[in-house]
Amino acid sequence: MQSVLGTTPMIATAIGVFVICIIFSIIWSFTNSKLFPNFNFIGLAQYERLWANDRWNISVRNLAVFGVLSIGISMVFGYLLAVFMDQRIKQEDLFRSIFLYPFAMSLVVTGLVWQWMFDPNLGIQSAVRQLGWANFEFAPLVKQETALYGLVLGGLWNGVGVTMAILLAGLRGVDSEIWKAAKVDGIPTWKTYLFIVLPMMKGAVATAFILQMTGIVRVFDIVIAMTQGGPGVSTQMPAVYVIQHITDRVNVGQGMAAATMMLLPVIILIGLQYLLQWNAQRKARKAA
Repeated sequence: MQSVLGTTPMIATAIGVFVICIIFSIIWSFTNSKLFPNFNFIGLAQYERLWANDRWNISVRNLAVFGVLSIGISMVFGYLLAVFMDQRIKQEDLFRSIFLYPFAMSLVVTGLVWQWMFDPNLGIQSAVRQLGWANFEFAPLVKQETALYGLVLGGLWNGVGVTMAILLAGLRGVDSEIWKAAKVDGIPTWKTYLFIVLPMMKGAVATAFILQMTGIVRVFDIVIAMTQGGPGVSTQMPAVYVIQHITDRVNVGQGMAAATMMLLPVIILIGLQYLLQWNAQRKARKAA
């Protein structure tokens, strides 16, 4: 009890600062704030300018493509790795550490590593050409058509491991009687994993999905480290747009409007997560 009381002021202060910052960000999005925030309200003008701005619309489209590819591929490969780890393989702890290690790294470091790997003069292309394939080309970050997909590869390396860990926890929580019944019925192992076990892991899948989504909405570090939003605006993201308008373009009002638009899906996702948890607890109470 004393430990709870001791940490209460710190937690209350952190939550208070967080909430106050959000409130003022929303307020300033309705003003014409430039270098410094002010309270000269201009209604929805900042939002109208935001959605009339091609750079913002491109950012949203890039984020949608990045999100769909990243989440889809991460969930598939994360589940495959979880199934692999669920076979009680030797050196399981070692493999788990290897798969989770990228998630422990800073996204800036991850971005720089992949930038070097995709550099035509230093990375994969250069190494393969030195082996004798003189016409080999692999430099996705150089071209506008492929830069976004190069960004996806870097993000996957960082995120697949934690998805695997969450789904593996879900697999280990499946009742052993399910496996025994499937074996008695002669159901192949792969069908058991895909059609019986996976639908039973709704909580783990939802957790992995929401975690991926919240990370993607605010993706910034890896973009700056790998491409800085280029070439052109091919990898421009909403978070980059926000920072550029607040700092480089000295337009706090426009930056806050963009930040508020980014906040909406995060609030929805957090609300969805709490709704799922509440529903699971309600079902558990009924079952008891």
